[in-house]
Amino acid sequence: MTTGTDATGPRGGENDPVTDVRTTLERLREAARRTVRDARLPSGPPLRPTRRAWQFDALVALVIGIATVYYGIDNANNVVVREIAPGVEYVIRRPSGPGGLAFMVALAAIASSGLVLRRRYPLAVLCIVTAATLVTPQSVMRLTFYAFVIAVYSAAVYSPYRVATLAALPVSVVLVGTSGSSVTPIVPNEYIALLILVPMAVAAVGLRTWKLRTGEGRTRLSALEREQAEALRRAVEHERARIARELHDVVTHNVSVMIIQAGAARKIMKTSPEEAGEALLAVEAGGRAAMTELRHVMGLLTMTDEGESEGTDGGADLADTVAELAPQPGLDQLKSLVGRVRDTGLPVDLTVTGPPRPLPPGLELAAYRVVQEALTNTVKHASGATAAVTVEYGPQRLRVEVTDTGGHPGAATGSGRGLIGLRERLAVHDGTLNTGRRLTGGYRVEALIPLETP
Repeated sequence: MTTGTDATGPRGGENDPVTDVRTTLERLREAARRTVRDARLPSGPPLRPTRRAWQFDALVALVIGIATVYYGIDNANNVVVREIAPGVEYVIRRPSGPGGLAFMVALAAIASSGLVLRRRYPLAVLCIVTAATLVTPQSVMRLTFYAFVIAVYSAAVYSPYRVATLAALPVSVVLVGTSGSSVTPIVPNEYIALLILVPMAVAAVGLRTWKLRTGEGRTRLSALEREQAEALRRAVEHERARIARELHDVVTHNVSVMIIQAGAARKIMKTSPEEAGEALLAVEAGGRAAMTELRHVMGLLTMTDEGESEGTDGGADLADTVAELAPQPGLDQLKSLVGRVRDTGLPVDLTVTGPPRPLPPGLELAAYRVVQEALTNTVKHASGATAAVTVEYGPQRLRVEVTDTGGHPGAATGSGRGLIGLRERLAVHDGTLNTGRRLTGGYRVEALIPLETP
């Protein structure tokens, strides 16, 4: 019979009170270390006041300094008697003599001059003004009290050390509020209206500034949206013009020759059958040449930068590259396309639903291009993904969908020009292209092309 202690028993298991207390203490220590570390780290860069802000702060410090110094000089050697209740008087003796006057002037000057740096060093200014307020006699609290209010506001608004500020503000307020006899300065009656109107004016100016900035932000956002829409429109026009130029250069010459040869064959068909046959052979050769050049041009339009930079050994290399990238004519060649993509290492599933039927060559080529472009983007921008191709022959529309599972993070993104070209191709057949990221990850490209009812 063996004896021992279970792993969940009192020797350090999950329900051990000593372990729980130790874990709690470690968590508290870690939280305290994080708090101290966060208090030393700024939450953002220090404020760099503008020249106008410096001028405003200097003006505020000058006004507060002149007012408080005048107050100290005017109240030196004074004895104030206040009636705090019927028949009860409170005698306030203010500092007297040259020493008292110099002391009050020094406190007023120190507290007010510190306000010049209230935006650049708000916490330091708060500490200096708080110290000056604590040593100010209660009978002349007005010397530093107003500077203290401004310093508290400045620390709350401008300090980048948020944790230190949240700790310093209540400490300063509590120290000043509980120091001495806690006698707050009494505001003369002639200043009450001013103290009411000034905050209202400041609030009105702040509200107006906020509205102006909001309006400016909306204007900039609208302008940015217009610029993006204009850039997209220009990109679409550029893509459309590029395709039109390429097709014009390739097709126009050969088709013109074919028309001339066909007309000549028609005229000499009865009189010179042999020559007419030669003309028809020329028409056939021109058609084949047009198809070959058209395929080459469409292949060159889809060449990547890497493909353009390679193949510098001569015309044979360029011909091999063009032959490799040349598009296939229709949906019956999707299996070959999928096979070539699989050879690159990308697993691809091909699913065809519905009874296949002959479609216009241009429509089949557009659908083929959708699959080719989507698989090419998957190979380039979703390394390590798997793809699936679905072709659905419906009674009224052809649906082509290409999806992938998403590749490794950090893959490069494309410019989107290929998708713009696909939309233009499908628009010729009244089709639509839907693209976007999938909720389960990866990307999805779907083309819907209306068909004539069979």
